[in-house]
Amino acid sequence: MNISDVARKTGLTSKAIRFYEEKGLVTAPLRSENGYRSYTARHLEELTLLRQARQVGFNLEECRELIALFNNPRRHSADVKARTLDKVAEIENHIRELSEMRERLLMLAESCPGDDSADCPIINNLAGCCRAGHAGGVQAVTAPRSAVASDDLESDPFHPDHGNGRSRR
Repeated sequence: MNISDVARKTGLTSKAIRFYEEKGLVTAPLRSENGYRSYTARHLEELTLLRQARQVGFNLEECRELIALFNNPRRHSADVKARTLDKVAEIENHIRELSEMRERLLMLAESCPGDDSADCPIINNLAGCCRAGHAGGVQAVTAPRSAVASDDLESDPFHPDHGNGRSRR
């Protein structure tokens, strides 16, 4: 099977498949004499697992672990279940943090008259100008660190943690 066949069957792009191969997340395909990749049914299974694991929130390192477990005939389902339940707990925490952020944003919106005035309690609050009369007594809003996806941190060249490997996951 060639890469376009695999892409069609897995729902991944050819570029994504090559990326996952470069990262060593999937078993490297054999190469024909002309250098083209030759995929097997096992590659399809690995790539499908990878795509679906990403869809439910597993990061690349977690996907690497899941692929290793998939390829280990002596794996224990308890190990897979533990990783899955860890991910559920992480998602529940993320939901809780997002809910807190939402509530803070709604409080900020309520503090703003939304009129033609240049004085804006939202801007003042976000800029750290939390003086009474400027921000309506609303505390500064800060996003919890884990509320920002680590993959986003790694790819955001303007984020202070860009490229230093200190992202959450």
